[in-house]
Amino acid sequence: MQTATKHWDTYEDEAVTEYSIENDHGVKLAVLSWGATLHTLSVPTDKGDRNLVLSYHKMAHYLDNPFYVCMGIGRTGGRISRGTFSLGQQTYHVATNEGQNTLHGGPDGFNTVNWAGQIDTTDPNEPRIILTHTFKSTDDTYPGDLTAQMIYSLDNQDRVHLEFVGNSTALTLFNPTAHLYFNLSDDDLIAGQTLQVNSTERLELDDEKLPTGRMLPNTGSAYDFANGQNLGESLRALQDIPEQGLDDVYHVTPDADLAIAKLSDPLTHRSVTIKSDRNALVVFTGNSFNSTMKLASGPGQPYMGIALEAQSLPDSPNHPEFGDVSLPAGETRCYQISYDLTY
Repeated sequence: MQTATKHWDTYEDEAVTEYSIENDHGVKLAVLSWGATLHTLSVPTDKGDRNLVLSYHKMAHYLDNPFYVCMGIGRTGGRISRGTFSLGQQTYHVATNEGQNTLHGGPDGFNTVNWAGQIDTTDPNEPRIILTHTFKSTDDTYPGDLTAQMIYSLDNQDRVHLEFVGNSTALTLFNPTAHLYFNLSDDDLIAGQTLQVNSTERLELDDEKLPTGRMLPNTGSAYDFANGQNLGESLRALQDIPEQGLDDVYHVTPDADLAIAKLSDPLTHRSVTIKSDRNALVVFTGNSFNSTMKLASGPGQPYMGIALEAQSLPDSPNHPEFGDVSLPAGETRCYQISYDLTY
């Protein structure tokens, strides 16, 4: 296993650091300090390394569009209706950043700050990139000062492990995720890839993409990935809806080994299996990507990547039946996502 730390860019007069791990098989993981952003997840091929996630060449390019490409998301993934929720005996209004609603932690969420980082090689077989930041209530408007960590690791079984750790000075919300966009193929688009999701239903969303509280059945539709479906077939079937693709929250049931989804590319035989013990997976097929995006792989266009975001069901403070994402004062909460690679 090899590790490295280097200056990657400067953004808003702050140094952006890249932390990287390479395992004995040549799989490489690189994370940026700003936004706790997964910059590289590459596997060796006979044509050189292939990055399986979307990336940019500059930090400014990560932040000049609304797509959160491969960035850390928190305190809360997804939308909070009207930025309003009740917690304990109190009602809170947090800052909004998508019309009247709060998206992905609001205007001062996990993606907006430069995290302090270090590489921990205590276990030489699984080095860890540890990123830490304290989100003060006076900055992001959520109750309590939240000290958060995002910890990425890579082992020699070609598994990436991501852990979210939160501890708050007051009762707050904690529903973090990583907004990773995958493209496992050698093509620019994801149409040839196959997605399987452990789900028979998805959230019904209103015109603002807020949960109504109802679930919709997936079976037999373009949204049905329970047994695996070609993404191109699904996208073609969805061209008559305004979204022209997937931007949906799947209610998932983890397997015994916590697997909830698998993305695979039949031509290259590459795959990633996503494991999580939480009850949701957001699936977004980059339907509204556009040419102003200066991605490392070229100008943005729809369907260049698929975002697979494991989390708890969003807006759950306003829908208690979705589950509890509260974090009591002084308690430490840990969530984990694993990405198992084959290539």
